[in-house]
Amino acid sequence: MKLYNWRQAAIFSILSALIVLMFAVGVGIIKIPHSNGSEELQKIAEARLDLRESPETKTLQINTAELQPYSLDERENIAIYEQLNEAVVNITTETQAYNWFLEPVPQDGTSGSGTIIDTRGIVLTNNHVIEKAIKVFINLADGTQIEGSVKGTDSENDLAVVEFKPPPGVDLKTIPFGDSSNLKVGQKVLAIGNPFAFERTLTVGIVSGLGRPIQTSQRNIIRDMIQTDASINPGNSGGPLIDAHGRMIGVTTMIYSPSGVSIGIGFAVPVNTAKRVVAELIEYGKVRRGWIDASMVQIFPALVRYAKLPVQSGLLVSRTKKSGLAEKAGLKQGNDPVRYGSSVIYLGGDIITRVDGMKVDTLADLYSALEDNKGGDKIEVEVLRNGNKVNLTIQLADREEVLNHQ
Repeated sequence: MKLYNWRQAAIFSILSALIVLMFAVGVGIIKIPHSNGSEELQKIAEARLDLRESPETKTLQINTAELQPYSLDERENIAIYEQLNEAVVNITTETQAYNWFLEPVPQDGTSGSGTIIDTRGIVLTNNHVIEKAIKVFINLADGTQIEGSVKGTDSENDLAVVEFKPPPGVDLKTIPFGDSSNLKVGQKVLAIGNPFAFERTLTVGIVSGLGRPIQTSQRNIIRDMIQTDASINPGNSGGPLIDAHGRMIGVTTMIYSPSGVSIGIGFAVPVNTAKRVVAELIEYGKVRRGWIDASMVQIFPALVRYAKLPVQSGLLVSRTKKSGLAEKAGLKQGNDPVRYGSSVIYLGGDIITRVDGMKVDTLADLYSALEDNKGGDKIEVEVLRNGNKVNLTIQLADREEVLNHQ
Protein backbone atom coordinates (compact mmCIF):
# COMPACT_ATOMS: atom_id res chain seq x y z
CA MET A 1 0.00 0.00 0.00
CA LYS A 2 1.34 3.45 -0.99
CA LEU A 3 1.28 6.22 1.61
CA TYR A 4 0.83 9.98 0.91
CA ASN A 5 1.81 12.90 3.06
CA TRP A 6 -0.70 15.71 3.76
CA ARG A 7 0.70 17.98 1.02
CA GLN A 8 0.30 15.30 -1.66
CA ALA A 9 -3.20 14.47 -0.43
CA ALA A 10 -4.21 18.13 -0.65
CA ILE A 11 -2.89 18.45 -4.20
CA PHE A 12 -4.70 15.30 -5.32
CA SER A 13 -7.94 16.55 -3.70
CA ILE A 14 -7.75 19.90 -5.50
CA LEU A 15 -7.01 18.22 -8.85
CA SER A 16 -9.91 15.81 -8.36
CA ALA A 17 -12.28 18.71 -7.60
CA LEU A 18 -11.13 20.61 -10.71
CA ILE A 19 -11.68 17.52 -12.89
CA VAL A 20 -15.21 17.08 -11.51
CA LEU A 21 -15.97 20.80 -12.05
CA MET A 22 -14.70 20.73 -15.65
CA PHE A 23 -16.79 17.64 -16.35
CA ALA A 24 -19.91 19.30 -14.89
CA VAL A 25 -19.42 22.40 -17.02
CA GLY A 26 -18.76 20.27 -20.11
CA VAL A 27 -21.99 18.29 -19.83
CA GLY A 28 -24.01 21.35 -18.86
CA ILE A 29 -24.75 20.50 -15.21
CA ILE A 30 -23.13 23.79 -14.27
CA LYS A 31 -23.70 26.70 -16.64
CA ILE A 32 -21.32 29.61 -17.01
CA PRO A 33 -23.07 32.83 -18.05
CA HIS A 34 -21.96 34.37 -21.32
CA SER A 35 -22.46 37.86 -22.62
CA ASN A 36 -21.47 39.34 -25.94
CA GLY A 37 -19.81 42.68 -26.45
CA SER A 38 -23.03 44.61 -27.08
CA GLU A 39 -24.56 43.26 -23.85
CA GLU A 40 -21.49 44.36 -21.91
CA LEU A 41 -21.66 47.77 -23.59
CA GLN A 42 -25.34 48.02 -22.64
CA LYS A 43 -24.57 47.25 -18.98
CA ILE A 44 -21.75 49.82 -18.89
CA ALA A 45 -23.98 52.47 -20.48
CA GLU A 46 -26.83 51.81 -18.03
CA ALA A 47 -24.41 51.97 -15.11
CA ARG A 48 -23.29 55.42 -16.27
CA LEU A 49 -26.86 56.72 -16.48
CA ASP A 50 -27.61 58.52 -13.25
CA LEU A 51 -31.07 59.86 -13.96
CA ARG A 52 -33.35 61.44 -11.38
CA GLU A 53 -36.83 60.09 -12.02
CA SER A 54 -40.09 61.29 -10.51
CA PRO A 55 -41.11 58.65 -7.93
CA GLU A 56 -44.84 58.76 -8.72
CA THR A 57 -44.30 57.60 -12.32
CA LYS A 58 -41.96 54.68 -11.60
CA THR A 59 -44.86 52.28 -11.02
CA LEU A 60 -48.14 52.32 -12.91
CA GLN A 61 -51.01 53.08 -10.53
CA ILE A 62 -54.54 52.17 -11.62
CA ASN A 63 -57.32 53.64 -9.50
CA THR A 64 -59.77 50.76 -9.68
CA ALA A 65 -62.55 52.65 -7.88
CA GLU A 66 -62.62 55.65 -10.21
CA LEU A 67 -62.10 53.53 -13.33
CA GLN A 68 -64.62 50.81 -12.48
CA PRO A 69 -66.95 51.63 -15.42
CA TYR A 70 -64.19 50.98 -17.94
CA SER A 71 -62.69 47.77 -19.29
CA LEU A 72 -59.31 46.56 -18.05
CA ASP A 73 -57.67 47.65 -21.30
CA GLU A 74 -59.25 51.08 -21.06
CA ARG A 75 -58.12 51.40 -17.44
CA GLU A 76 -54.53 50.77 -18.47
CA ASN A 77 -54.73 53.36 -21.23
CA ILE A 78 -56.31 55.97 -18.97
CA ALA A 79 -53.86 55.35 -16.10
CA ILE A 80 -50.82 55.55 -18.39
CA TYR A 81 -52.01 58.78 -19.97
CA GLU A 82 -52.98 60.45 -16.68
CA GLN A 83 -49.66 59.54 -15.01
CA LEU A 84 -47.29 60.17 -17.90
CA ASN A 85 -48.69 62.77 -20.30
CA GLU A 86 -47.14 65.67 -18.38
CA ALA A 87 -43.71 64.13 -18.97
CA VAL A 88 -44.15 64.64 -22.72
CA VAL A 89 -43.18 68.09 -23.99
CA ASN A 90 -43.78 69.93 -27.22
CA ILE A 91 -40.50 71.08 -28.79
CA THR A 92 -40.50 74.02 -31.18
CA THR A 93 -37.46 75.53 -32.86
CA GLU A 94 -36.27 78.70 -34.50
CA THR A 95 -33.97 78.50 -37.51
CA GLN A 96 -32.05 81.05 -39.52
CA ALA A 97 -32.90 82.16 -43.03
CA TYR A 98 -31.69 85.00 -45.28
CA ASN A 99 -33.73 87.83 -46.79
CA TRP A 100 -33.29 89.48 -50.20
CA PHE A 101 -30.36 91.49 -48.85
CA LEU A 102 -28.65 88.30 -47.62
CA GLU A 103 -29.23 89.37 -44.04
CA PRO A 104 -29.82 86.59 -41.50
CA VAL A 105 -33.39 86.57 -40.18
CA PRO A 106 -35.04 84.15 -37.75
CA GLN A 107 -37.93 81.95 -38.86
CA ASP A 108 -40.07 79.21 -37.37
CA GLY A 109 -38.45 75.82 -37.57
CA THR A 110 -39.74 72.35 -36.84
CA SER A 111 -42.15 71.13 -34.18
CA GLY A 112 -41.91 67.79 -32.44
CA SER A 113 -42.12 65.94 -29.17
CA GLY A 114 -39.76 64.97 -26.39
CA THR A 115 -39.72 62.96 -23.18
CA ILE A 116 -38.51 64.30 -19.84
CA ILE A 117 -36.15 61.61 -18.52
CA ASP A 118 -34.63 63.55 -15.61
CA THR A 119 -36.29 65.94 -13.14
CA ARG A 120 -33.36 68.32 -13.57
CA GLY A 121 -34.73 69.17 -17.03
CA ILE A 122 -33.23 66.61 -19.43
CA VAL A 123 -35.32 65.74 -22.49
CA LEU A 124 -34.83 62.92 -24.99
CA THR A 125 -36.00 63.58 -28.55
CA ASN A 126 -35.08 62.97 -32.19
CA ASN A 127 -32.10 64.65 -33.78
CA HIS A 128 -34.17 65.74 -36.80
CA VAL A 129 -36.51 67.68 -34.47
CA ILE A 130 -33.76 70.07 -33.34
CA GLU A 131 -31.43 69.85 -36.36
CA LYS A 132 -30.34 73.27 -37.72
CA ALA A 133 -32.09 75.06 -34.85
CA ILE A 134 -30.57 78.26 -33.48
CA LYS A 135 -33.09 78.26 -30.63
CA VAL A 136 -34.99 75.40 -28.98
CA PHE A 137 -38.14 75.94 -26.91
CA ILE A 138 -39.62 73.44 -24.45
CA ASN A 139 -43.38 73.72 -23.98
CA LEU A 140 -44.57 72.09 -20.75
CA ALA A 141 -48.00 70.63 -20.01
CA ASP A 142 -49.10 73.74 -18.06
CA GLY A 143 -48.39 75.96 -21.06
CA THR A 144 -45.05 77.28 -19.80
CA GLN A 145 -42.50 77.82 -22.56
CA ILE A 146 -38.81 77.69 -21.65
CA GLU A 147 -35.82 78.13 -23.90
CA GLY A 148 -33.57 75.10 -23.78
CA SER A 149 -30.21 74.12 -25.20
CA VAL A 150 -28.98 71.11 -27.13
CA LYS A 151 -26.84 68.92 -24.88
CA GLY A 152 -25.82 66.34 -27.47
CA THR A 153 -26.83 64.78 -30.80
CA ASP A 154 -26.44 61.42 -32.49
CA SER A 155 -27.50 61.62 -36.13
CA GLU A 156 -26.80 57.93 -36.71
CA ASN A 157 -29.60 56.88 -34.37
CA ASP A 158 -31.59 60.10 -34.89
CA LEU A 159 -31.46 60.89 -31.16
CA ALA A 160 -30.74 64.09 -29.26
CA VAL A 161 -30.70 65.31 -25.67
CA VAL A 162 -32.01 68.79 -24.82
CA GLU A 163 -31.81 70.41 -21.40
CA PHE A 164 -33.68 73.29 -19.77
CA LYS A 165 -33.94 74.85 -16.34
CA PRO A 166 -37.23 73.93 -14.64
CA PRO A 167 -39.24 76.86 -13.26
CA PRO A 168 -38.94 77.37 -9.47
CA GLY A 169 -41.32 75.19 -7.51
CA VAL A 170 -42.21 72.96 -10.46
CA ASP A 171 -41.73 69.22 -9.95
CA LEU A 172 -41.21 67.67 -13.36
CA LYS A 173 -42.64 64.26 -14.17
CA THR A 174 -40.51 61.72 -16.03
CA ILE A 175 -41.12 58.54 -17.98
CA PRO A 176 -38.88 55.66 -16.83
CA PHE A 177 -36.83 53.63 -19.29
CA GLY A 178 -38.04 50.11 -19.99
CA ASP A 179 -36.36 47.25 -21.86
CA SER A 180 -36.73 46.72 -25.61
CA SER A 181 -34.85 43.42 -25.75
CA ASN A 182 -37.86 41.22 -24.93
CA LEU A 183 -40.55 42.83 -27.06
CA LYS A 184 -43.00 40.59 -28.88
CA VAL A 185 -44.97 41.23 -32.04
CA GLY A 186 -48.55 41.73 -30.97
CA GLN A 187 -47.98 43.34 -27.57
CA LYS A 188 -49.79 46.59 -26.83
CA VAL A 189 -47.94 49.89 -27.09
CA LEU A 190 -49.01 53.50 -26.60
CA ALA A 191 -47.62 56.69 -28.12
CA ILE A 192 -47.96 60.16 -26.62
CA GLY A 193 -46.95 63.13 -28.71
CA ASN A 194 -47.95 66.37 -30.39
CA PRO A 195 -49.18 65.51 -33.90
CA PHE A 196 -49.90 68.63 -35.94
CA ALA A 197 -49.38 70.62 -32.69
CA PHE A 198 -52.34 68.91 -30.94
CA GLU A 199 -50.54 68.62 -27.63
CA ARG A 200 -50.21 65.37 -25.66
CA THR A 201 -52.27 63.18 -27.96
CA LEU A 202 -52.53 59.47 -27.05
CA THR A 203 -52.68 56.73 -29.67
CA VAL A 204 -52.72 52.98 -29.07
CA GLY A 205 -51.56 50.06 -31.18
CA ILE A 206 -49.37 46.99 -31.16
CA VAL A 207 -45.81 46.06 -32.01
CA SER A 208 -46.17 45.18 -35.71
CA GLY A 209 -42.59 44.13 -36.37
CA LEU A 210 -39.13 43.98 -34.82
CA GLY A 211 -35.56 44.30 -36.01
CA ARG A 212 -36.38 46.56 -38.96
CA PRO A 213 -33.26 48.13 -40.54
CA ILE A 214 -34.27 51.59 -41.79
CA GLN A 215 -31.92 53.68 -43.94
CA THR A 216 -32.18 57.33 -42.92
CA SER A 217 -29.44 58.78 -45.14
CA GLN A 218 -26.86 57.74 -47.68
CA ARG A 219 -24.56 56.44 -44.96
CA ASN A 220 -26.82 55.72 -41.97
CA ILE A 221 -28.96 52.68 -41.26
CA ILE A 222 -30.74 52.48 -37.91
CA ARG A 223 -30.85 48.83 -36.91
CA ASP A 224 -33.50 46.98 -34.90
CA MET A 225 -36.22 49.59 -35.31
CA ILE A 226 -39.60 48.83 -33.75
CA GLN A 227 -42.50 48.86 -36.21
CA THR A 228 -45.90 49.82 -34.81
CA ASP A 229 -49.40 50.59 -36.05
CA ALA A 230 -49.99 53.11 -33.26
CA SER A 231 -50.89 56.26 -35.15
CA ILE A 232 -47.82 58.48 -35.63
CA ASN A 233 -48.02 61.76 -37.54
CA PRO A 234 -45.83 64.85 -38.06
CA GLY A 235 -45.22 66.29 -34.59
CA ASN A 236 -45.03 62.86 -32.89
CA SER A 237 -41.32 62.58 -33.65
CA GLY A 238 -39.25 62.33 -30.49
CA GLY A 239 -42.12 61.25 -28.27
CA PRO A 240 -42.21 58.06 -26.23
CA LEU A 241 -43.49 54.65 -27.27
CA ILE A 242 -44.74 53.10 -24.03
CA ASP A 243 -45.59 49.55 -22.94
CA ALA A 244 -48.57 48.48 -20.81
CA HIS A 245 -46.51 48.94 -17.63
CA GLY A 246 -45.93 52.63 -18.29
CA ARG A 247 -42.30 52.29 -19.33
CA MET A 248 -40.70 53.79 -22.43
CA ILE A 249 -39.62 51.08 -24.87
CA GLY A 250 -38.90 53.29 -27.87
CA VAL A 251 -38.63 56.81 -29.32
CA THR A 252 -41.14 57.41 -32.13
CA THR A 253 -39.11 58.55 -35.09
CA MET A 254 -40.67 58.18 -38.53
CA ILE A 255 -43.50 56.81 -40.60
CA TYR A 256 -43.79 55.13 -43.96
CA SER A 257 -46.48 56.92 -45.90
CA PRO A 258 -46.99 57.89 -49.55
CA SER A 259 -49.37 60.65 -48.37
CA GLY A 260 -47.23 62.00 -45.52
CA VAL A 261 -49.72 61.04 -42.78
CA SER A 262 -50.17 57.86 -40.78
CA ILE A 263 -51.25 54.72 -42.63
CA GLY A 264 -50.35 52.41 -39.76
CA ILE A 265 -46.65 51.91 -40.44
CA GLY A 266 -44.52 53.79 -37.94
CA PHE A 267 -41.06 53.19 -36.54
CA ALA A 268 -39.40 53.85 -33.19
CA VAL A 269 -35.77 53.71 -32.08
CA PRO A 270 -35.47 50.97 -29.39
CA VAL A 271 -35.01 52.33 -25.87
CA ASN A 272 -31.97 50.08 -25.34
CA THR A 273 -30.24 52.00 -28.13
CA ALA A 274 -31.24 55.25 -26.44
CA LYS A 275 -29.93 54.08 -23.06
CA ARG A 276 -26.61 53.22 -24.68
CA VAL A 277 -26.09 56.63 -26.29
CA VAL A 278 -27.78 59.02 -23.83
CA ALA A 279 -24.98 58.73 -21.26
CA GLU A 280 -22.41 59.80 -23.88
CA LEU A 281 -24.61 62.59 -25.22
CA ILE A 282 -24.95 64.03 -21.71
CA GLU A 283 -21.26 63.61 -20.91
CA TYR A 284 -19.57 64.40 -24.23
CA GLY A 285 -22.26 65.89 -26.47
CA LYS A 286 -21.65 63.13 -29.02
CA VAL A 287 -21.19 59.38 -29.29
CA ARG A 288 -17.59 58.23 -29.62
CA ARG A 289 -17.28 55.35 -32.07
CA GLY A 290 -14.58 53.11 -33.47
CA TRP A 291 -13.38 52.80 -37.06
CA ILE A 292 -11.01 50.80 -39.21
CA ASP A 293 -8.05 53.09 -39.89
CA ALA A 294 -7.95 52.57 -43.64
CA SER A 295 -9.32 54.21 -46.78
CA MET A 296 -12.04 52.02 -48.27
CA VAL A 297 -13.94 52.31 -51.54
CA GLN A 298 -17.43 50.96 -52.02
CA ILE A 299 -17.31 48.59 -54.98
CA PHE A 300 -19.32 49.73 -58.00
CA PRO A 301 -19.97 48.09 -61.42
CA ALA A 302 -17.36 50.06 -63.39
CA LEU A 303 -14.70 49.15 -60.82
CA VAL A 304 -15.72 45.48 -60.95
CA ARG A 305 -15.35 45.45 -64.75
CA TYR A 306 -12.07 47.40 -64.86
CA ALA A 307 -10.30 45.55 -62.05
CA LYS A 308 -11.96 42.18 -62.80
CA LEU A 309 -13.00 41.87 -59.17
CA PRO A 310 -14.39 38.50 -58.04
CA VAL A 311 -17.37 40.05 -56.22
CA GLN A 312 -20.08 42.58 -57.07
CA SER A 313 -20.22 44.27 -53.66
CA GLY A 314 -18.06 44.95 -50.62
CA LEU A 315 -15.40 47.49 -49.62
CA LEU A 316 -12.08 47.59 -51.41
CA VAL A 317 -9.20 48.55 -49.12
CA SER A 318 -7.38 51.26 -51.06
CA ARG A 319 -4.85 52.39 -48.41
CA THR A 320 -4.13 51.56 -44.78
CA LYS A 321 -2.62 53.96 -42.27
CA LYS A 322 1.12 53.39 -42.09
CA SER A 323 1.89 51.41 -38.92
CA GLY A 324 -1.77 51.78 -37.99
CA LEU A 325 -3.94 49.28 -36.14
CA ALA A 326 -5.46 47.77 -39.29
CA GLU A 327 -2.08 47.37 -40.97
CA LYS A 328 -0.65 45.72 -37.85
CA ALA A 329 -3.61 43.33 -37.83
CA GLY A 330 -2.74 42.22 -41.35
CA LEU A 331 -5.17 44.19 -43.51
CA LYS A 332 -3.62 44.57 -46.99
CA GLN A 333 -3.82 47.78 -49.00
CA GLY A 334 -3.73 48.18 -52.78
CA ASN A 335 -0.57 49.06 -54.70
CA ASP A 336 -1.82 49.72 -58.25
CA PRO A 337 -3.06 53.33 -58.51
CA VAL A 338 -5.78 54.27 -60.99
CA ARG A 339 -7.60 57.57 -61.34
CA TYR A 340 -11.37 57.71 -61.07
CA GLY A 341 -12.69 61.24 -61.54
CA SER A 342 -10.78 63.40 -59.08
CA SER A 343 -9.87 60.45 -56.84
CA VAL A 344 -7.10 57.88 -56.91
CA ILE A 345 -7.99 54.28 -56.07
CA TYR A 346 -5.31 51.72 -55.28
CA LEU A 347 -6.21 48.30 -56.65
CA GLY A 348 -5.05 44.92 -55.42
CA GLY A 349 -5.96 45.26 -51.74
CA ASP A 350 -8.27 43.20 -49.55
CA ILE A 351 -12.03 43.31 -50.10
CA ILE A 352 -13.98 43.58 -46.83
CA THR A 353 -17.12 41.43 -46.94
CA ARG A 354 -18.12 41.01 -43.27
CA VAL A 355 -17.50 43.11 -40.14
CA ASP A 356 -18.32 42.13 -36.56
CA GLY A 357 -20.61 39.37 -37.81
CA MET A 358 -22.54 41.61 -40.23
CA LYS A 359 -22.45 41.28 -44.01
CA VAL A 360 -20.99 44.43 -45.52
CA ASP A 361 -21.93 45.43 -49.06
CA THR A 362 -21.81 49.22 -48.75
CA LEU A 363 -20.29 51.98 -46.64
CA ALA A 364 -23.70 52.37 -44.98
CA ASP A 365 -23.40 48.75 -43.87
CA LEU A 366 -19.99 49.48 -42.36
CA TYR A 367 -21.34 52.46 -40.40
CA SER A 368 -24.17 50.26 -39.17
CA ALA A 369 -21.86 47.38 -38.21
CA LEU A 370 -19.59 49.66 -36.16
CA GLU A 371 -22.36 51.83 -34.66
CA ASP A 372 -22.10 50.17 -31.24
CA ASN A 373 -18.29 49.83 -31.17
CA LYS A 374 -15.78 52.13 -29.51
CA GLY A 375 -12.18 52.93 -30.29
CA GLY A 376 -10.01 50.21 -28.75
CA ASP A 377 -12.57 47.45 -29.33
CA LYS A 378 -11.37 44.39 -31.24
CA ILE A 379 -13.64 43.06 -33.98
CA GLU A 380 -13.60 40.20 -36.46
CA VAL A 381 -13.27 41.24 -40.10
CA GLU A 382 -13.68 38.86 -43.04
CA VAL A 383 -11.86 39.82 -46.23
CA LEU A 384 -11.44 38.35 -49.68
CA ARG A 385 -7.77 38.09 -50.63
CA ASN A 386 -6.64 36.51 -53.91
CA GLY A 387 -9.97 34.69 -54.09
CA ASN A 388 -9.67 33.26 -50.58
CA LYS A 389 -11.52 34.23 -47.41
CA VAL A 390 -9.26 35.50 -44.63
CA ASN A 391 -10.39 36.33 -41.09
CA LEU A 392 -8.63 39.13 -39.20
CA THR A 393 -8.97 40.53 -35.69
CA ILE A 394 -8.62 44.31 -35.94
CA GLN A 395 -8.47 46.83 -33.09
CA LEU A 396 -10.54 49.90 -33.89
CA ALA A 397 -9.24 53.46 -33.86
CA ASP A 398 -11.34 56.52 -32.99
CA ARG A 399 -13.67 57.23 -35.91
CA GLU A 400 -13.55 61.02 -35.72
CA GLU A 401 -9.76 61.02 -35.66
CA VAL A 402 -9.51 58.65 -38.64
CA LEU A 403 -12.07 60.41 -40.85
CA ASN A 404 -10.68 63.87 -40.09
CA HIS A 405 -7.27 62.83 -41.39
CA GLN A 406 -8.38 61.18 -44.60
